[in-house]
Amino acid sequence: MNKEEKAVNSEKKQRLQWIHITKRDNITFWQGILIRAIAILAALVLCAIITVIFTGANPISVYATMIKGAFGKGRLLVTIHSLAILLCISLAVTPAFRMRFWNIGAEGQALVGGLATAIVMYNFHDKLPAGALVPLMLVSALLAGAAWGIIPAIFKAQWRTNETLFTLMMNYVAIQLVKYFLKVADKTGSNTVGPSLLGDGIPNLFGVQYLFNIVVVAVLTGLLYIYLRYSKHGYEISVVGESENTARYVGINVKKVIVRTMILSGLLCGLTGFLIVGGAAHTISENSIGGQGFTAIMVSWLGKFNPLYMVLTALLLVFMGRGADEISTIFGLTKSFSDIMTGIILFFIIGCEFFIRYKIHINRRKKEEV
Repeated sequence: MNKEEKAVNSEKKQRLQWIHITKRDNITFWQGILIRAIAILAALVLCAIITVIFTGANPISVYATMIKGAFGKGRLLVTIHSLAILLCISLAVTPAFRMRFWNIGAEGQALVGGLATAIVMYNFHDKLPAGALVPLMLVSALLAGAAWGIIPAIFKAQWRTNETLFTLMMNYVAIQLVKYFLKVADKTGSNTVGPSLLGDGIPNLFGVQYLFNIVVVAVLTGLLYIYLRYSKHGYEISVVGESENTARYVGINVKKVIVRTMILSGLLCGLTGFLIVGGAAHTISENSIGGQGFTAIMVSWLGKFNPLYMVLTALLLVFMGRGADEISTIFGLTKSFSDIMTGIILFFIIGCEFFIRYKIHINRRKKEEV
């Protein structure tokens, strides 16, 4: 059977099918926005129905409570800071993801960055002025994060190990290191080392809490966008992500790109740990990152690995999280109910990507015999 006959038979089989799916050749920016908006609207409608059934509350008041919980008086700055931290760790995994290096270890890389920051604060907060202490904290966090990123990169580049499992397992090593530090630094067994042992950390910028962290992440977002889009390194990352064979053909050193990109990813994760421990919490525990290293995967993927789009996806996730917590408090619901609402909205957002990538065809013609 020649190619033409195969093509004809394939077309006839498709006509016999009541429904078949094809990949979209292209979709405009506004079509993508419209599909995502419809998905979010459908999710909100479903959440409203569930709210009425199980609580009897007015859905409008529930959504108003969500908005108040995220952007109400005295809460806007906290929401923006939460956005900045989630965005920072999302930016950290993005270069690796664009290279198709599935770095699932951002949680551990940020945690060791926070641990390095805490160790410096623990030992020198009462010995060094802030002008010397903060740079030392920063350098320690960056080096720790980079070291946690370069180890799986070398194994991947040299021996083609599975980076997903490698980076995931290193998260648990980081947790154990933090646990060891907690036992050494704090003899009370509280599982948290706080400001009494670490000091005040990074001074407030212009007297405004969290402003330092917010400014750093805002600048970083712009710089990473320029790096990925316009620099030679960004181009090499994209080529390696598309095809390693193509990258080698055009003269790109794939091993070098893998290691270099993971060093960058680790540096940014270390910076996140520095901002969390030194610039916000002034505490360290095994839960300091709070699972944001895994949430960052979703932010980066939904943002199409574009730092500017990721601002919107991170804002949506932070808004839903803080708004859902407020609903649980005001309406006397358990945390599980807010998690259900968040899960429904995320399910619709992720599901709509199918309709952006693929087109569904419904065949209304009469079936023909092959």
